[in-house]
Amino acid sequence: MLRPRIIPCLLVHDHGLVKTVSFKSPKYVGDPINAVKIFNEKEADELIVLDIDASVENAEPNYKLIADLAAECRMPLCYGGGVRTVAQAKHIISLGVEKVAISSAAVENPQLVSRIADEVGRQSVVVVLDVKKRMLSKEYDVYTHNGKKNTKLNAVEFAKLAQASGAGEIVINSIEQDGQMKGYDLALAERIRAAVQIPVTFLGGAGSLEDIEKLIEKCGVVGASAGSLFVFKGAYKAVLINYPSIGQRDELVGRALRWS
Repeated sequence: MLRPRIIPCLLVHDHGLVKTVSFKSPKYVGDPINAVKIFNEKEADELIVLDIDASVENAEPNYKLIADLAAECRMPLCYGGGVRTVAQAKHIISLGVEKVAISSAAVENPQLVSRIADEVGRQSVVVVLDVKKRMLSKEYDVYTHNGKKNTKLNAVEFAKLAQASGAGEIVINSIEQDGQMKGYDLALAERIRAAVQIPVTFLGGAGSLEDIEKLIEKCGVVGASAGSLFVFKGAYKAVLINYPSIGQRDELVGRALRWS
């Protein structure tokens, strides 16, 4: 039986790990490989690593870093950043990465999703959508280039298109909730979950395990991803990588899905 996944999300900027707030003010939080080692020890369900420089700078994916991460990682790894071609996606998968994430390129050319899925398998293709609520509206727009460019595309409708194009999973990243640690946008999560049938992971806003529990209770079997929650500790946000134990995860999921 499928079960919810609790997924740390790490952002790479200038070759180090950072955490942002609403996609701004990146704060250095450590070394990517060291972080992977710690999440290995804590037996994380999965790991998402996103290079937030590559697409903005029109740069090639950092294959050396990707290879190092894949060699160290003992959990399923999803890597995104700078992927614009089928060849790049195939190379990343060949390095030992389970899933390749596409964001800006998928928005600009949804057919790329289909072509990559044909080559590496649908289960290995993740479309990441950075979204923000329209002013005075209940609708959400898709943004690219680290939240700087509003495509004016409706987030819910584009999630459907990504599914139809061959994505095996969608990651919905809330720009407004990013780094706020005040909880997920549950209204958005519920709408996206109802719109597509493929796995969905939600990112942006988790400040406690209770926030993850609320997301799972609202949306069922989904991915609950977080950055700040797993790299900061305490009111002053001291950098300390953390992750719930297997027992804590089982208890949380049991409460949320009434399995206990």
